[in-house]
Amino acid sequence: MLQPLPDDLPKPLQPIKSALVVGGCGFLGHHIVHQLLQRHHDAQIHVLDLRCEKNIISDARLSYHDGDITDPAAMAALLNDIKPQAVIHTASPHFGVTKAMEELMYKVNVSGTKNLLEKSKECGSVKAFVYTSSASVVMKKVMVMREGGLRNVDEDWAVAAENEQWEYYGTTKALAEQAVLEANRTATQFFTAAIRPALIYGEGDIQALPLILQAARRGQWRFQIGDNSNLFDVTYAGNAAYAHLLAAEALLYTHTLGSTVPLDLERVDGEAFFVTNDAPVYFWDFCRQAWKAAGIAESTDKVWVLGQSFSMGLGAFLEGVMWVLGKQANLTKEKVRFSTISRYYNISKAKKRLGYRSIVGFEEGIRRAVVEIDERGAGGKVTANAVNGHANGTGKKAQ
Repeated sequence: MLQPLPDDLPKPLQPIKSALVVGGCGFLGHHIVHQLLQRHHDAQIHVLDLRCEKNIISDARLSYHDGDITDPAAMAALLNDIKPQAVIHTASPHFGVTKAMEELMYKVNVSGTKNLLEKSKECGSVKAFVYTSSASVVMKKVMVMREGGLRNVDEDWAVAAENEQWEYYGTTKALAEQAVLEANRTATQFFTAAIRPALIYGEGDIQALPLILQAARRGQWRFQIGDNSNLFDVTYAGNAAYAHLLAAEALLYTHTLGSTVPLDLERVDGEAFFVTNDAPVYFWDFCRQAWKAAGIAESTDKVWVLGQSFSMGLGAFLEGVMWVLGKQANLTKEKVRFSTISRYYNISKAKKRLGYRSIVGFEEGIRRAVVEIDERGAGGKVTANAVNGHANGTGKKAQ
C-alpha cells in the first residue's frame, strides 16, 4: 500500500483534467497514478500497459487499457477515444544484455516513444507530454573505465553519443529523450519535457533493492568491494513520481500562456531535468541501510573489504569459469564497476524550474520499500547461514 502525499505540498501550478499514464501498472507508473489520484481530484486518469494485470487501483476516476505502444493503429485509436490532456510515458523494458533484449529495448524505448509522440500530436487534445528518461544518458564508457564515474553533473553536460554510452539501455533512453525534446512545439500548443531520475527504488521495485536483499540473504553482506568512497545518487519512486507531476503541471501552465515563451531561466518545455533524493549516499551505505531495514545486518557491522583491482580480477576469472559451465557469475567486472564508481547529480534546475523537492527521505523510502518487497517475497528468503552468520558475528574482519 502506497502512502499518502505530504500535506504541506504546494498546490498544483495547473490542474490536470485528464491524463494517460503509459506503463501505469509498472513500478514508477503506479506511483504516478497513485499521486495523480491524490493531487488532482477531478482528473480522469487512464492507464495504458501491455497487460494491465498488477498494481490495479480501484477508483471510479481510473480506467485501464491493454495496448502496445509500438502499434500505430492501436495508439491512434486509444488517444482519439480518450483524448487526454497530458501523457506521462514511463514504459520501458527491464535491463538485459542479450541481443534479443537489446532489440526489445530499442523497439519500445525508441520506436515506441516516437510512435506515441506522433499519435499524441495528431490526437490534438494532448498539450503536455512528459517522458521518463534516465540519469544514465550522460554516462560515457570513458567515465566508467578511466574517470571513476560522474560527480555533481548537471544538464549542461552533453548526452553521450550512441557509441560512447556505457550501456545499451542508456543509448535507447538518450535517443528517445532526444525525440521527445525535439517534438516540443512541433504542433500547436504541444509541449514536452523529460525527467532523468537516478537509480529508482521503492515499493514495487523489481530490480535494485530485491537483488541487494537477495545477495545479503546469501551471506554476501559480509563483503564490500572497494573503499566505499564513491558517492551515489538514488531516487525514491515517490519522489520521481512527484517530479513527473510537477513537469506535467508546468507544461499545462505553459499552454495557458498562448504564444508567450517563458524566459530561459524559467522554461520547462523542451527541457530535461535530473531528479534524485537530493542527498547522495556512499554506495555501500545504501546497501547496508536496506540490509538493516530487513533485519539482515546492522549498518555498523564490520566487513571484509576487497580491493577494486582484486575484485576486477576475481570477477573476470569467475565470468570465464561460469561461461565454460554455461552459467552466469554472481560477481562480474560490470558489477564491480557499478559498485565502485561515483554517480551523483546537481538537481538545482529541477528545484528552481519545477519547484521539486524530495518529499520522502532516504531512510524512510528504504523502510517503505523493504517492507513491501518482503511482503511480496521478492527479496529472497532468510537462510540459516545468513541468520547464524549475523547473530554469531562470524565472517567479519575488523577494519
